[in-house]
Amino acid sequence: MNWKPEALKREAQLIQDLQQLIAIPSVLDEDAATPDAPFGPEPKRALEWLLEQGRQEGFVVKNIDNMAGHIEMGEGDDIIGILCHVDVVPAGGNWSTYPFEGTISDGKLFGRGAIDDKGPTIAAWHAMKIVKDSGRKLNKRVRLIIGTDEESGFRCVDRYFEKEEMPTVGFAPDADFPIINAEKGIATLVFKQCAEAPDGQLLRFQSGNRTNMVPDYAEAHITVGIEEIGEQYRTFLNVHDVIGDLQEVDGKTIITLHGKSAHAMEPDAGANAAVLLASFLNRIFAEGSSKNFTQFMSEAFGSETRGHFLGLAFNDEVSGDTTLNAGVVSFHPEMGGEVHVSMRYSVNYPFEEKMTTCMERLSDSSFTVDVESNSSPHHVDAADPLIQTLQAVYTDHTGEEATLLAIGGGTYARVLEKGVAFGMLFPGREDVAHQADEYVYIEDLLKATAMYADAINRLV
Repeated sequence: MNWKPEALKREAQLIQDLQQLIAIPSVLDEDAATPDAPFGPEPKRALEWLLEQGRQEGFVVKNIDNMAGHIEMGEGDDIIGILCHVDVVPAGGNWSTYPFEGTISDGKLFGRGAIDDKGPTIAAWHAMKIVKDSGRKLNKRVRLIIGTDEESGFRCVDRYFEKEEMPTVGFAPDADFPIINAEKGIATLVFKQCAEAPDGQLLRFQSGNRTNMVPDYAEAHITVGIEEIGEQYRTFLNVHDVIGDLQEVDGKTIITLHGKSAHAMEPDAGANAAVLLASFLNRIFAEGSSKNFTQFMSEAFGSETRGHFLGLAFNDEVSGDTTLNAGVVSFHPEMGGEVHVSMRYSVNYPFEEKMTTCMERLSDSSFTVDVESNSSPHHVDAADPLIQTLQAVYTDHTGEEATLLAIGGGTYARVLEKGVAFGMLFPGREDVAHQADEYVYIEDLLKATAMYADAINRLV
C-alpha cells in the first residue's frame, strides 16, 4: 500500500488536531498538582484530550492515574509500542507568535510542542488510524503510549510500566531521523557553595527554570553602581551579541541579560544567560563569596560545555562528547550559590570514576557536588531486526541511507527493553525544540505520518 497519499488526504485534520493539542499549555505545574492531576491540570487535560480522540475512533483506551495512558489496536501477545508525550517545557520569552495557538506561516506550524513532542504524537496517532482504516489484519497489538512528564523526569512512564506490559519492541517519535539507537546517560548534578560570610556585593542571582533547557534570561541584584559598570556592560553585550539592561532601584543595581534557549543535549546551540551574566560580574567583583560564585560559574561553564574544568569530560565513538548544561542557577548571600546541571554523558562513560575526579577537583574550592538523579545510557545493536525494519522504511520513503545516530537527549526509547528513537526531525532541518518560535514543517508532519503508518504495517 502507498501510505503517502493516505497521509496527504488527512492534512486538514492533522493540522486541526495539532492546533488543538498545542492550545493546551501542558507545562508541569507542581504548585497546582493534586492526586487527581499529579503534574498539574494542563498535562492532565492534554492526556484526556488525546485519549478521548481514541475513544471516539473506537480504539481501546486506558488512563493510568492521569499520569500516562494508551490507545491500542490489534490482537496478539506481542506489543508494538509507540511512545509519545504531550507535556511541554515552558514557552519562555521572545516568541514572534503566541506559543499556544499553532500559527501557520510559510509552510510551518508554530507553537510550543510543534516538534517536541505534540507534532510527532499527532503524526503517530494518525498513522495508527490510517493502518486501522486500511483493513490490515493485525496479529500484534499496537499501542500509542502517552506520557505527561517526559520533560521533567519520566515519572509518568515509571508509573505506567508499574501497571502495564512492556512492549516487545517500540520506537519514540521524539528526536531525529533516520534512527537513534544510542542515547546518552542523563544525570542531574547539583553544585552547592559552602556557607561563607556575605560580602555585600551580590544580593541576588536567578536564572533558568529547567535543567534540560539552556536558560535565556538571567537577573542579578548588585551593589555596584551603574555609573561604574554601564559602559563596560554595553561593550560586553556587543561582544557576545546579546541584549541586557541596567536599572537602579532603591540604591541597588538590577542587571539583566537575555540569551538564547536551546535543548540541554547541545548547550552550544544556545547562549546561556546565567553563564554570560556571571562571567561579566566576575570581572567587576572583588574577592569574597560573590566572586567565588561567579568565578566558579566562569571556570566550570564559561569557556566550554564539555566538563574539562570539572574533570567530567569524556568522548566515545558510539555517542560522542559528554555535555554539561547549567540550567538552573541561583545565589543568595546567606546560602551561597547553587547550580543545577544536566549532564548528558557518553554510552561508555566511567561514571563513578569521573564523579570521583570531579569531587577531587572541587576539594580546594568552595563548592561541592551531589548527584540528584541519574538515568543510564541506552543502546540497541545495529544488527537488531527492529533497526533493520525501520531503516528499510526510512530508505524507501526518502531514498537516503538510514544511518544510525546517537543523541544527548533522552526519549522514552530508553525505558523500553528494546526501543529506538525514530524521527521526526528530518536531516537538514533546524532543531528548534525548547526554543522560542518552535515549529514543524507541515510537509514533514505529513511525510512522517506516512512513514509511521508504514513502520506499523511492517512491524505487526
